[in-house]
Amino acid sequence: MIDLRLLREDPDRVRASQRARGEDVALVDALLSADERRRSSGVRFDELRSEQKALGKLIPRATPEERAELLQKAEQLKTDVKAAEAEQNEADETAKQLLLQLGNIVHTDVPVGGEEDFVVLETHGTIRDFAAEGFEPKDHLELGEALGAIDVERGAKVSGSRFYYLTGVGALLELALVNAAIAQATEAGFIPMLTPALVRPRAMEGTGFLGQAAENVYHLENDDLYLVGTSEVPLAAYHMDEIIDADKLPLRYAGFSPCFRREAGTYGKDTRGIFRVHQFDKVEMFSYVAPEDAENEHKRLLDWEKQWLTGLELPFQVIDVATGDLGASASRKFDCEAWIPTQGKYRELTSASNCNSFQARRLSVRMRDEQGGKKTVQPLATLNGTLCAVPRTIVAILENHQLADGSVRVPEMLRPYLGGREVLEPIAK
Repeated sequence: MIDLRLLREDPDRVRASQRARGEDVALVDALLSADERRRSSGVRFDELRSEQKALGKLIPRATPEERAELLQKAEQLKTDVKAAEAEQNEADETAKQLLLQLGNIVHTDVPVGGEEDFVVLETHGTIRDFAAEGFEPKDHLELGEALGAIDVERGAKVSGSRFYYLTGVGALLELALVNAAIAQATEAGFIPMLTPALVRPRAMEGTGFLGQAAENVYHLENDDLYLVGTSEVPLAAYHMDEIIDADKLPLRYAGFSPCFRREAGTYGKDTRGIFRVHQFDKVEMFSYVAPEDAENEHKRLLDWEKQWLTGLELPFQVIDVATGDLGASASRKFDCEAWIPTQGKYRELTSASNCNSFQARRLSVRMRDEQGGKKTVQPLATLNGTLCAVPRTIVAILENHQLADGSVRVPEMLRPYLGGREVLEPIAK
């Protein structure tokens, strides 16, 4: 959530952010009104409680004649205090619920617009000219089936559409990718983590996934638990309700977990193969930093993602995601999109988001610092960055590194994790 002081001091900035996101601007005024009511009801409650306490001290010293009148007044004050407390609690809850609906303030440099209004910041690698090489590229599913690596028919038979099996070299390729990603993250100073796939509502709400993203979340009603769509959720909640000493920052974690997404609203999109699926594995980077370090950390996360994709020898571009395509928690997001030959376009493989103090405020994760000899406690900043979303990375590797005979060259970076194998070859039928 945003800082309410910012809302009071600069409501126009918050309105502009909402407008840029394509969200309801009227929410800002509703929240301002609720905040004023919350503060005034709090003042009223405090005044009545103070009067009640003062009266309580007078009653024992009062004469019998005075006491009867004071006791009557005390009864009325008791009723008034109770009513004021109820009004304060109601105003608090109203303000809280409105605040939870408000997205993070977008960074001033973020391009304004919808999904297609991103800005390309960088382009890396060379797109292969398959025509010059004398053959038409196959898509990842045709390649994966020939390699004995992907089985979507049995995935659909067992679980429904957008489910799949990785078999043989497909399973080995996933394990190689995960191990290589964790190795890179560990070398960069991240602490590897295996995180829960089920979380309580507060963890999901605290990371901003029960607002605009709620339709894509799986909920187990009987247990009131949510299946995570990314290990960002349990990693963000890892230090929930904790105060971290500033000298221990940055804290960096690399989480590996299964991820579950309903993919609501994507009917008819990417239905072939394993590009858009309901369940997949992912290695996610997550950072806790001081607020003033957040922008530099954002660039570092992006650099680690670029290092990863360069190591996989994939052509890719870096985009600055437009305001209307940001998640509620992100103030700015950079995506790395790899070239997919059979689609003839770049598609998202990784993303890096700066959430500044938005998630930390919701999850009550704070840092303790010392300024001018005085200790202060304030929300810190959180950032997240995908290092390897496995299925999409497999899609990009198979299509970009395919050979004319249907085999696939293994990027050098992955070979040590595949027993030195240099090529994945079709299996005999």
